Amino acid sequence: MNPIEQFSEWFKEELKTTKVRIPNACCLSTIGIDGFPNARFVSLKDIVNNNFIITGPITSKKGIEISTINKVALTFWWTETERQVRIQGSATKIEEELADKYFAERNRDSQIVSIVSKQGQEMVSIETLIKKYENVALRFANEPLTRPENWGGYMIDPTRIEFLEFKPTRFHTRRLFEMINGQWMMKQIQP
Repeated sequence: MNPIEQFSEWFKEELKTTKVRIPNACCLSTIGIDGFPNARFVSLKDIVNNNFIITGPITSKKGIEISTINKVALTFWWTETERQVRIQGSATKIEEELADKYFAERNRDSQIVSIVSKQGQEMVSIETLIKKYENVALRFANEPLTRPENWGGYMIDPTRIEFLEFKPTRFHTRRLFEMINGQWMMKQIQP
């Protein structure tokens, strides 16, 4: 089976049973400029042409790290089905039109926060940021919002995908798919 199809199947199964508020949350790991790994939770937006799509400020720490070293990892943990998926691959920026589409799909509050916030930068006071938010909300109350230039996304082209299914016996099922010479190769690995 193609690992992208396997991922989609597992994801659909989790969506049917999950009680979590953000079932598409995953941990994005990048390599920091200082050589240390950095991890944070993001939302998987879509899978397009076998690439995993995430979005956010491209001028944030994660954006800077991806533009410096584009090797990343995504990790999904699904409690209800007791499954984990680890994905490693290379990230590249999505096209502007696709970024516009994903920005337009965000709720209005999230759009405004994306416009006024410089994610990860030092803040003088939360009150100043809230005031900026209120000004944008009032100024554009009856207009659609335009995606800021610093907001975009990345497509992650996977080279390795590992599926782990937990078992009560502790003999967990682990399958590792690796892209070798343009084809997915699968091997079972020990728990």
